[in-house]
Amino acid sequence: MATRQQPDAPEDEDELIPLDPDATLPPPDAAPPPQPPFPVEADGAAGPPPRRKLLHPMNRALPRTLFGRSLLIIVTPLVLLQVIATWIFFDRHWDIVSKRLAQAVAGDISVAIDMIDRAADEPTVAAILETLSRSANLYATIEQDAILPGGEQPWPDHNLGKKLTRAMNDQVRRPFRLDTETSETFVMIDVQLPHGVLHVIVPRSRLFTTTTYIFILWMVGSSLVLVAVAGIFMRKQIRPIIRLAAAADAFGKGRDVTGFRVTGAVEVKQAASAFLIMRERIRRQIQQRTELLAGVSHDLRTPITRMKLQLALLRRSPAVVDLEADLKEMETMLNGYLAFARGDGEEATVPVDIAALLTEVAESARRAGGTVTLDTISAETAVPLRPNAMRRALDNLVGNGQRHGGRVWLGTRRARRQIEIWVDDDGPGIPAGERENVFRPFYRLEASRNPGTGGTGLGLSIARDIVRGHGGDVRLEDSPRGGLRARVLLPCE
Repeated sequence: MATRQQPDAPEDEDELIPLDPDATLPPPDAAPPPQPPFPVEADGAAGPPPRRKLLHPMNRALPRTLFGRSLLIIVTPLVLLQVIATWIFFDRHWDIVSKRLAQAVAGDISVAIDMIDRAADEPTVAAILETLSRSANLYATIEQDAILPGGEQPWPDHNLGKKLTRAMNDQVRRPFRLDTETSETFVMIDVQLPHGVLHVIVPRSRLFTTTTYIFILWMVGSSLVLVAVAGIFMRKQIRPIIRLAAAADAFGKGRDVTGFRVTGAVEVKQAASAFLIMRERIRRQIQQRTELLAGVSHDLRTPITRMKLQLALLRRSPAVVDLEADLKEMETMLNGYLAFARGDGEEATVPVDIAALLTEVAESARRAGGTVTLDTISAETAVPLRPNAMRRALDNLVGNGQRHGGRVWLGTRRARRQIEIWVDDDGPGIPAGERENVFRPFYRLEASRNPGTGGTGLGLSIARDIVRGHGGDVRLEDSPRGGLRARVLLPCE
């Protein structure tokens, strides 16, 4: 009998194993397929070595959901259009308005200087300054016999200073000094006159306009409204796709899909209709297979029962005993084959407490004479399962451990979004190269082909078929107890 020892292998306890697609398996005595010139992938399909994809930083920054990406497709052109339009309008509008406001201020100062030059006395000058303050909102005083500091004034490095300096040079044409840094609410202009210096305080409100900021706020507000409306409509369009994905996921895990309706856009309706047609075809295929196997079971059991009756009427002899043993073996193999092919697809899915299920499996094995220990039981966790089918899968795994070892340990824990159940034994284990082969129907490591010593070769196949029908998988590993560990992974919400 082949040994089952293998060095310890690293475990990935939180990774849900990808499932193999259904495939037609060769008979047990068929020759092994030729090995491909490249490694075999984890799901059993041969393929070239995987390439490591280097994700661009922009790809990592994109939204992961369809709603986010669809909204981004709508919002990005809108934002770009708004930015470009705002920039063009802002640049042109700001340049023109600032130039005209600066020219207006410079023109008022130029008119005031001309009037002061023609004034005959001090009261007339004071009246001109009063009129300038009242009508033009420019506060001016004259410092008699004062002279501006010598040297050329540096060219301003900001837009306001440039526009105002250019306007003063074009309209006043006198030496002046410009101060835009001292005060945040005023701009101070000093102009050299023949008999003194004219000090003018200009409020910044005369050099700025609020229409630009109102325009920007209007553009931003309208963009936010459009984005909100687009988000509402996109969410309504994405909702049927989310329902379709949830229905397909539930159907793939063997659960009933109720209340699913074909809604949404034309393309989404086509996908939903295709899903419903596929679901009905799968159900019809399962029903036809079940009915066919029921007929085969009836047709095969009838001659076996007849032969049993004929053997019972014969005189007891070694030949009769051998024939009875052969019939019993044939009936056992027939029952195992029918159980494997029939499956448990007709059973309803209900919430099942995993801890209570493991306790029932352990007690059932103990009543049959086995030594089963509940190793680790996590907190109560209810998972949608077909209880009889899952109990049958666990019974097969426990029975396999009892057949090849002396003791069996059962345990469970929750890891991320899945439930892990392990079945450990202290037997000889299974070589790493045979761990996928033992899931093939009728494949046995025991070479005698005697069901009494090696079983029918269907226990692990049935267990994996049931677990995969729930959206999970079964994998075999080395057990810390020295034998084999069967790890069952089941998805949970």
